[in-house]
Amino acid sequence: MVEILLVVGLLVAAFVGFNIGGSSTGVAFGPAVGSGLLSKLLAATLMTAFALLGAWTAGREVIKTMGGQIVPQSEFTLAASVAVLFFVGLALLISNTFGVPASTSMTAVGAIAGLGVATGTLDEGVMLEIVSWWIVAPVIAFWICAMVGRYVYPYLDATLKLDSSPGPLVELDRDGFPTPTLGPNTTPREAGSTVLVVAIACYMAYSAGASNAANAVAPLVGNGALGINEGILLGAGAIGLGAFTIARRTLDTVGNDLTELPILAALIVETVSASLIAFLSYIGIPASLAVSATMCIVGLGWGRATRTVTIGEALGGKTPEMSVNALTTETREDVPPMGQEEETDLAGSDLFDPGTTGRVIFFWLLTPSLSALASYALFSVSPI
Repeated sequence: MVEILLVVGLLVAAFVGFNIGGSSTGVAFGPAVGSGLLSKLLAATLMTAFALLGAWTAGREVIKTMGGQIVPQSEFTLAASVAVLFFVGLALLISNTFGVPASTSMTAVGAIAGLGVATGTLDEGVMLEIVSWWIVAPVIAFWICAMVGRYVYPYLDATLKLDSSPGPLVELDRDGFPTPTLGPNTTPREAGSTVLVVAIACYMAYSAGASNAANAVAPLVGNGALGINEGILLGAGAIGLGAFTIARRTLDTVGNDLTELPILAALIVETVSASLIAFLSYIGIPASLAVSATMCIVGLGWGRATRTVTIGEALGGKTPEMSVNALTTETREDVPPMGQEEETDLAGSDLFDPGTTGRVIFFWLLTPSLSALASYALFSVSPI
C-alpha cells in the first residue's frame, strides 16, 4: 500500500512541476518572446536548463524551508504530502488552462496552510509575514515601473534607442567555417541589449527553479520519501515538460495580451521583477515571480498612459485627454514635457489591456484560495 501511495505521490509531484513549468515560463520569458527576441521553443529550452541549475543550487535550501516552517515537518505524512501536492497541481492546472501565469508559491503555501489550520499546527507568525509580503511586493513592483514609465522611460527610449530592426538579428556566414554575424540591419547596440534581455530572462528562470521546484517536491523530500537530489531532478524535469507544452498560452498572455513589449520595455520589466524576486528570496519569503513580473508590465503601461495628466488626476481615475503608445513608439531625440506630448489615435488600452489585467488578478486570488479551501476541507474531515 505504501509503495502504491509513493508512486501516486511521484506522479502528483510531476503533475505539479508540469504546471509550474507552464506558469513560470510565461513569466520569465514572456517579455522576451512578446518582443520577438526569442521563439517559444528556444524559451522553453532555456527555461528547462536554468530551472534545473537554480533547483540544483539555491533550491536545496528552499526545499528544506518549504518542508517544515509553515507547519511542522511531522505533519507531512506520505498521504498528506500527496494530498497537498494534488491540490496545488489542480489549482495551477485551472489557471494555466485559462492562459494565466499563476503564483506557484502562493498556491503551494495556501495548500500547506489549509493543512496547518485543519490540524491546528499552523505557525501564524510565519504566515503573517508571508502574506504581508504578498500584499506589499506587487505594490512595490507596480509603483517602481509606474514611476519609470511616467518619468524615465521616454528619456531612456530617446537616449538608448533600443528599437528592433527588421530582418534577422544574427545570420550564419557560411563562407568557409560557419560563423554567426550580425544581421544586415542589426546594430551592435541592439545586439547588446538583446543579450542583456535574454540574460535577465535566464536569471528569472534560475530564480523560478530555485523557488518553485520546492513547491513540487518539498513535502516528499521532507518526509523522506525522496532524496533531495532525486527530488530536484524530478521537479526540474517536470518543469521542463511544462515549458515545452502548456507554457505556450502563458507566453502569449504575458508577452502579447497584457501589452506589446519592445526591447526596452522587456528590459525594464525583467530587471525590476528579477531584482524584487532576488530580494524576497534572500530574506526567506516564498516569492511570486508571476505577480511581480506581471505587475511590472501593468505599472509600466499605466505610467506611460498617464503622462498627459498630473499624478493626482491619474490616481483619481481621470482619463488622459491625449495618449501616446510609449511602449511601441519610435524613439525621439527630444522628449516633450509632461502634458505636452503629441496627440495620436492610440488609446491607453494600447499600452495595457485592463480586461486581461483583471483576469490575471482574479486568478491570482482564485488559485491559492482553491488550494487552501480544498486542503482544509480534506484534512478537517479525514486527517491523514
